Amino acid sequence: MLLSPTPSPLQTIGLEFSRQLNSSSKEKTPYICASPIKYLYCNTHPEYMKSGNVTFKLQMINQRADISFALFTNDVKMPHLLGQSNPVAFVNPKAPVYPRLALTKNWDEMTVTWTSGYNINEAVPFVEWSAKGLTSKRSPAGTITFNRNSLCGNPARGVGWRDPGFFHTAFLKELWPNREYTYRLGHDLVNGSTIWSKNYTFVSSPYPGQDSLQRVIIFGDMGKGERDGSNEYNDYQPGSLNTTDQLIKDLKNIDIVFHIGDLTYSNGYLSQWDQFTSQIEPIASTVPYMVGSGNHERDWPDTGSFYARTDSGGECGVPAETMFYFPAENRAKFWYRADYGMFRFCIADTEHDWREGTEQYQFIERCLASVDRKTQPWLIFMAHRVLGYSTNDWYGQEGTFEEPMGRESLQKLWQKYKVDLAFYGHVHNYERSCPIYESQCVNNDKDHYSGTFKGTIHVVVGGAGSHLSPFSSLVPKWSLVRDYDFGFVKLTASDHSSLLFEYKKSSTGQVYDSFNISRDYRDVLACTHDSCEPTTSAG
Repeated sequence: MLLSPTPSPLQTIGLEFSRQLNSSSKEKTPYICASPIKYLYCNTHPEYMKSGNVTFKLQMINQRADISFALFTNDVKMPHLLGQSNPVAFVNPKAPVYPRLALTKNWDEMTVTWTSGYNINEAVPFVEWSAKGLTSKRSPAGTITFNRNSLCGNPARGVGWRDPGFFHTAFLKELWPNREYTYRLGHDLVNGSTIWSKNYTFVSSPYPGQDSLQRVIIFGDMGKGERDGSNEYNDYQPGSLNTTDQLIKDLKNIDIVFHIGDLTYSNGYLSQWDQFTSQIEPIASTVPYMVGSGNHERDWPDTGSFYARTDSGGECGVPAETMFYFPAENRAKFWYRADYGMFRFCIADTEHDWREGTEQYQFIERCLASVDRKTQPWLIFMAHRVLGYSTNDWYGQEGTFEEPMGRESLQKLWQKYKVDLAFYGHVHNYERSCPIYESQCVNNDKDHYSGTFKGTIHVVVGGAGSHLSPFSSLVPKWSLVRDYDFGFVKLTASDHSSLLFEYKKSSTGQVYDSFNISRDYRDVLACTHDSCEPTTSAG
């Protein structure tokens, strides 16, 4: 059987199996395994319990290799092989797949990164692109990858290892603002033929400061899910598909997405990166998909991460830094600035030290200080771990309501540079604070904020997919809204003076929490506590 290289929208394989039921057997229920961490228990199907015959349909994605299915008994730690299928092949397993758009440092550019099985000595990668009324262009792409020795520990270097393929990035330059472009991925083979992807479209970025409708999605900790009803090794992200599907449903009303850490929860099982990029392809191929670094991407002992934990499963940041483009000075230091129309985004990396005196602290201050608030009035800070405020149960037990050492160095920067909103993941729920400075509410409103800036609003939005995190029983005055559910945030800027904030449920897409900010440039200039330099009355 041959599969197309890019299943769309969902390609499945029917798998039928039967065995003699034996009530005296001491073997555990059989299960089917299609990869190291994707499996189906046969007792999930009622027909198995009745007759011993069952048919499953499994989703297949292109991972640059043939696929076979194995029937095991016992459990995933001590499996006993009962049988194995013939291989199932893709027409071209090396075909270009899973394009991912991202902003660059320049407003009139867009990058396209994708995955294929072609090294540079086999084929020359490029992107062909055009807009209506303009001549078609080709942009060359660079090619990179990583190997087992690039990783830091097990399971990533051991049982979790899988050849990741090759990653290609092209820069599309001199784009017109807010114009729709069509593009496709290409590889010129050494035999003279060309391999093409299907066609995709995107709308280019607005000019910095451009007064137009601009819509931003923000969330963390989404992970990936199995559309075919199978399980994965951890079964850790029950809300992931709901979030993904809500974004796809509303994609015409979205301009850019920020996923602030804990992207795949692959935890050292590298096949999951293909699954994740396949899942987000309808989104990431259409709008810029900007990513941040979380503990499940980066943390590993003795590798320079701020936390000496094993949360990355030995990946130590390598897959995330290689498979996604982001406009950082150094890809191993996952902090960067992103400008989009009336927005300035400063994305921090909480898996490296952010405290005063560090290289990252200097970057954060430069990012906040360098924005021209006349043209980009909306200043947004993002990080994975909660450097601001959260009533997560664990933070409540610590008594700090923050990541340890989180806000002590940064709160004076947020106040001085008048950061409108700060977003965090890591904690898998939703919570919004009042405008706050030094743990005190500086504005008692809840639904509308206008006039002079008084303090930053802190938002935890880590409930995009992973298992939910309980709240503390303590509810400080600054905690305005909490939701123990899956969801994401949408920001809508209609002009330089008005910003709409909406938190939406992933299950329904309905708005659960919202507020407006109305602020003119003179309100941004006006002084408030600890936000202005000393002045003099001397003539």
